[in-house]
Amino acid sequence: MDLTDTQSTLVFVCALAILVGTVGVVVPVVPGLILSWGAVLVWALFSDAGWGRWLVLFIATFVALAGTAAKYAWPGRRLKQSGVPNWSLIAGGLLGIVGFFVVPVVGLPLGFVLGILLAELARLKQMRAAWAATWHAVKAVGLSMLIELSAALGVAVVWVVGVIAA
Repeated sequence: MDLTDTQSTLVFVCALAILVGTVGVVVPVVPGLILSWGAVLVWALFSDAGWGRWLVLFIATFVALAGTAAKYAWPGRRLKQSGVPNWSLIAGGLLGIVGFFVVPVVGLPLGFVLGILLAELARLKQMRAAWAATWHAVKAVGLSMLIELSAALGVAVVWVVGVIAA
């Protein structure tokens, strides 16, 4: 690949952004799915791949929107069924943010779990019940992450097929 060619450079930069976005789903430092979709948007706007680039953008947009909707709806419904209130998730999120800055690398998930556990312990007054609710919340967050990762990989596959077909 000759990086002095504008189209090759565009494809390389977009591929790198999609890769970073996909990793960003698992390592929550960058907005993963948005970055992956944004790379496809940039490619569609500046590529000379013909009308197919708009089809690729349309399909990638559909995949990203469907993934985002499922990411919030499916785990949220499971949390409501298990009885974990939103306040516990907010407490987990806030302590997760603090943990991110206090303990590098592992502070975010540790703070999240500890925040939910403490909120549920205050609410339920029993460690066993609080841990069960915390485990439901952790599984829901894992499911949400898995859904978003699947959507980001779907966007990547659609883009790769579009680049190859162009």
